[in-house]
Amino acid sequence: MISDKTLYQIALTKIKGVGISLARALMQTVGDEEAIFKESRKSLEKIPRISPQLVNEIRSSSVMLEAEEELSFINKSNIKPYFFTDSYYPQRLTQCIDAPILLYDKGNTDYNREKVISIVGTRNATSHGRDFCESLIADIAKSFPDILIVSGLAYGIDICAHRAALSNNLSTVAVLAHGLDRIYPHVHRKTAVEMLEKGALLTEFPSKTNPDKFNFVRRNRIVAGMADAVIVVESGSRGGSLITADIANSYFREVFAVPGRVTDRESEGCNRLIATNKAILLSDTKALYEQMGWSLTDKSTKPIQRELFLDLTEDEEQIFSALQSGEPKQVNEIAIELDTPVTDLFFTLLELEMKNIVKALPGGMYKLM
Repeated sequence: MISDKTLYQIALTKIKGVGISLARALMQTVGDEEAIFKESRKSLEKIPRISPQLVNEIRSSSVMLEAEEELSFINKSNIKPYFFTDSYYPQRLTQCIDAPILLYDKGNTDYNREKVISIVGTRNATSHGRDFCESLIADIAKSFPDILIVSGLAYGIDICAHRAALSNNLSTVAVLAHGLDRIYPHVHRKTAVEMLEKGALLTEFPSKTNPDKFNFVRRNRIVAGMADAVIVVESGSRGGSLITADIANSYFREVFAVPGRVTDRESEGCNRLIATNKAILLSDTKALYEQMGWSLTDKSTKPIQRELFLDLTEDEEQIFSALQSGEPKQVNEIAIELDTPVTDLFFTLLELEMKNIVKALPGGMYKLM
């Protein structure tokens, strides 16, 4: 949503040399995004990792001019900017260390639904791949009509996923590798427009950004990070889908792959993901639901009586406190909250699992028993 700080939020993304981690560090040190641009040169130079050259970039008048131009564009185009501290921002994405500072949204959907899945695959989809994608989404729609389907609007499996979601009255989001002043590929413009009513177009790129090859790699991390699971329907031996799967694994998201015959060229990537334990074999929705722990019925269960734990270490107590709300948390989220490396957390979480205090869930999620 447009706010008094939106101009400065956009400007923050225009500073050359300021990545996501440094932007967060700047805000923590100075106070907020507006203060960064109103801080004196002398104060900025005292901040660790801030070089005189970077101070010049922050103080450059061109940064604010570009931000003002972009703000004018999004105002005219009915585009909503989501800063990473906003409640509307995809909260699953905030668990990822390289999440974008700012996202541009056009459409009408809730990114923070209970269930979100990303479906990706080859641009050279076979009839088998398209049929499976359509059937899978149709089955999911019957069980979970409020689920959000995410993909990338590309040829092949991506556009098939979007269109199948629309035909089954599901909300669907296309994550783009360019600004919202264009649609690429142009032949998918009609579908993109149809998505705006119940779905959205989402990008981290400002207007005038071309769909360059490197931008698609950056786009893939958003596709992976904003979902509970990534499903690869078809993929050759190389391609963006495999990159998305690797990123999803690094984010501790569940990755599923649809198997194919060993002779099928467009199944080489999926078969390799399964063979190397980088993805779970997906044959139908039952396998998806079981692995994700998605129940098809609302069974009322009595709350489990939790014993008093008197033998927790200091590290275990910190994790216990972080999970006290009762809501499951992703391991990256816990790591950020406790300022502890993920590798250190895993050992402590394992100890808590053995004590029947913590339960591990799909996608690197944990909750108290």
